[in-house]
Amino acid sequence: MADIRPKTDATEKKYYTIREAAELLGLPLPTLRYWESRFTIIKPRRTSTGRRIYTASDLEKIRMVYYLVRDKGLHLDAAQEQLRHNHTGVSRRSAAVARLKEIRSELQSMLDALNRLR
Repeated sequence: MADIRPKTDATEKKYYTIREAAELLGLPLPTLRYWESRFTIIKPRRTSTGRRIYTASDLEKIRMVYYLVRDKGLHLDAAQEQLRHNHTGVSRRSAAVARLKEIRSELQSMLDALNRLR
């Protein structure tokens, strides 16, 4: 899953279409739409024409759902319950897991580079 933490770059987008959000998160569009219908915390804004627009905050919430459903393997109802009762804890854990995945990826890239030099 891609890193979706807010960046300090002035060119960073404030809003993402559903396609851009799905690509950033590595999710199929139907999954993202389904999660939106099942999880009350995922509420993207809509344009006057009805198109969804996601903010960095929306992407963070989806990342928490991804962590609970895909990484921890919880059923949707159990994930919803976790978010309701322990939102802060889930947020911290999902951020930590995302950061550890980034570090692992960087280390793997370094290891691959070292192996190519041999």
